[in-house]
Amino acid sequence: METLQVGRATLTWLNGGVNFLDGGAMFGVVPKALWSKKYPHNEKNQIELRTDPILLQIDGKNFIIDSGMGNEKLTEKQLRNFGVLEESSVEKSLSQLGLSLEDIDAVLMTHLHFDHACGLTKPVGDTYEPVFMNATIYTSAVEWDEMRNPNIRSANTYWKINWEPIVGQVQTFENELEIVDGLKMIHTSGHSDGHCILVFEDAQDCFIHMADIMPTHAHQNKLWALAYDDYPVSSVHQKEKWMDIGYKKQAWYTFYHDAYLRAIKYDETGKRIDSIERKRYEYK
Repeated sequence: METLQVGRATLTWLNGGVNFLDGGAMFGVVPKALWSKKYPHNEKNQIELRTDPILLQIDGKNFIIDSGMGNEKLTEKQLRNFGVLEESSVEKSLSQLGLSLEDIDAVLMTHLHFDHACGLTKPVGDTYEPVFMNATIYTSAVEWDEMRNPNIRSANTYWKINWEPIVGQVQTFENELEIVDGLKMIHTSGHSDGHCILVFEDAQDCFIHMADIMPTHAHQNKLWALAYDDYPVSSVHQKEKWMDIGYKKQAWYTFYHDAYLRAIKYDETGKRIDSIERKRYEYK
């Protein structure tokens, strides 16, 4: 498992699963001739996307950023359509670090689309139960409201089985919430109306988790928004804001979806100056 130290924070990438989605959808109106130079694709025009939660340890607390693809939640049709070749093994990843699901203090949900939220619950008999039984689950109030009352478009990604079992664990916020000293969840909208990013600052050290506003390193261009974005103009403006801030701070940008890089750092001009590669393997 890859790790990154940023001031007081230790980040470790867990195994949350993988899917393959259409490259055109992931890069919106950007021509394939451009995006294909930045990120590999297969013969079906699909790109590999991880769904790997990040274990974030600060001041003796264990946090998880998003929850992975989950297990035994998707139908055969969904597995095929979403290109899921591997489901979650978060519990196994934690055990290799000497931790259990019970040791997680909070889950920091950037948003609640199925590929981020399926790992919050698990099937038990004819019902579903929470995975992180001792954790507070943080998300924006806007996201939580839409999760429970999806519209005709978002009903395909906001599922009852991912929210009904965790109602008692969820805490929401409006614009910004400080989880611990220096760690903030910030509501941005964009990818979804309730989408959030995470920002951690400790003296000169900083990381910014842009979630699905910048899901991979290939989405660095501020104008490259996803076709999946509900509010692409907001995504562009928020990316512009937080890329400018991060460039000046030489912050680390961390990824949940990137199959090639776990994190990347840029200088003030936007040039890559450091990165952490993901250890890759073949799917069977």
